[in-house]
Amino acid sequence: MRVLVVDDEAALADLVAAGLRRHAMAVDVAYRGDEADELLAVNDYDVVVLDRDLPGLHGDLVARGVAERRSPTRILMLTAAGGLDDRVGGLELGADDYLAKPFEYAELVARVRALGRRSAPPSPPVLRSGDLVVDTNRQLATRRGLDLGLTTKEMMVLAVLLRADGRVVSAEELLEKAWDVTVDPFTTVVRVTMSKLRRKLGAPDPVRTVPGRGYQLEAVAPSRSAGAP
Repeated sequence: MRVLVVDDEAALADLVAAGLRRHAMAVDVAYRGDEADELLAVNDYDVVVLDRDLPGLHGDLVARGVAERRSPTRILMLTAAGGLDDRVGGLELGADDYLAKPFEYAELVARVRALGRRSAPPSPPVLRSGDLVVDTNRQLATRRGLDLGLTTKEMMVLAVLLRADGRVVSAEELLEKAWDVTVDPFTTVVRVTMSKLRRKLGAPDPVRTVPGRGYQLEAVAPSRSAGAP
C-alpha cells in the first residue's frame, strides 16, 4: 500500500509516517497543501491521510482536487476539528473517512488499511504460492512452514511479486509500490533487496530475473511430505 501523509505539524506527520512504514506501507510526507497537491497529481496513492487546515493550499481544496481528477485515492481526514459539522463538511468534500485528533494509533492504522482495500482490487490478506506463504496482516512470511525472517522491505517486495500472479514486475514498479518518492530512481536498492530476499527464500529459487524487464515469481510447487511418491 502507498500512502501520503499531509500535516503541517512536522513532528506528527513524521511520527505517523514512521509508524505506517512499520506496517509495511510505502509512505510519502508533505507539510503543505500545495506540496500534497503536486504529489497527488503525479503519483498513485492508495490513501492520503490529510489534515484539513494546511498552509499553501487548504486541505479542503486538496480533497476537492482528488475528487475532480477522479482518482481512486481514498482520503482520511485527520484534524483537530472533530465536531459533527466538520465531519459532515469533510465527507461532502470527498473524504472517505474522518478521524479527529487526538487519536489512537491502532485505529488510524486500521482505518488506513480499510481504505486501502477499497482503493485497489480485492487482495487476500494471506498470499500463497505452493509452500511460500505471506500473511500481510501478521507481517509473517514462511516457506515450508518456517519463518523466513524477512525485513519489512523484503516483505513488501515479496508481496508485490505474489500479487502479480506470475506477471513480470519491473524494478520501476517495485520502487513505486515498496519505496517512497525520496528514493533515487537510479539506485541499486531493488537489486540489493532482491538479492537478500532470494537468499532467505532458499532453494529452489522461485524468483526469475527477466533481462531488461524485471522479476517474475515462478509457481512454487507445494512441498511433499516425507515418503510421498
